[in-house]
Amino acid sequence: MTADASDLRQRRGLLLVLSSPSGAGKTTLASRLLAEDDQLSLSVSATTRPARPNEQDAVHYHFVGRDEFEMKRAAGYFYEWAIVHGELYGTPREPVLAALEQGRDVLLDIDWQGARQIVRQRDSDVVSVFVLPPSMPELAQRLRKRAQDAPEIVARRLAGAYDEIRRWDEYHYVLVNRDLERTLGQLRTILAAERLRRNRQPGLSDFVETLLRETP
Repeated sequence: MTADASDLRQRRGLLLVLSSPSGAGKTTLASRLLAEDDQLSLSVSATTRPARPNEQDAVHYHFVGRDEFEMKRAAGYFYEWAIVHGELYGTPREPVLAALEQGRDVLLDIDWQGARQIVRQRDSDVVSVFVLPPSMPELAQRLRKRAQDAPEIVARRLAGAYDEIRRWDEYHYVLVNRDLERTLGQLRTILAAERLRRNRQPGLSDFVETLLRETP
């Protein structure tokens, strides 16, 4: 029997976990990557925070009340959940598992608390990336410039950024977002390389065994 690369079975999907302090560019990077990669889908999180003017329910987040969130959390509905700036956030479990089994990659836009839970549960599936701002003054400027939150919320996000940044060494990759296009290119490279990892090619062992039985 001749070895044929087409015999390699479909790989299992991976979980691309993207984290950063608010304003570091994570959401923009995620949007750009999702728009250009049809093998990557977004896990839409649930949250108790109010929707911003440009956000749509079930597109950007599933916006739910605190009682509903707590009920779903108690029922094991979430893969991970966390309290971020006083609001609850969680990743619905079933859509993520279904996508992985179908060989699709899933992007999770979550904070370090959620990332830690995901790694603990599914370490071999996870590729985690932390995005740093070029400086704290630049981060503050970005948060104020986007004018999506009240000044007190901006102040709270800036205060929380220090605690988030301290978790940088829990991630597989760390990117400093000085230039969006360059950082996006680095993110593409990470995703491409991780898709080719040996442990993500389920038919590779059988393929190599067939190669070794062949004669020239």
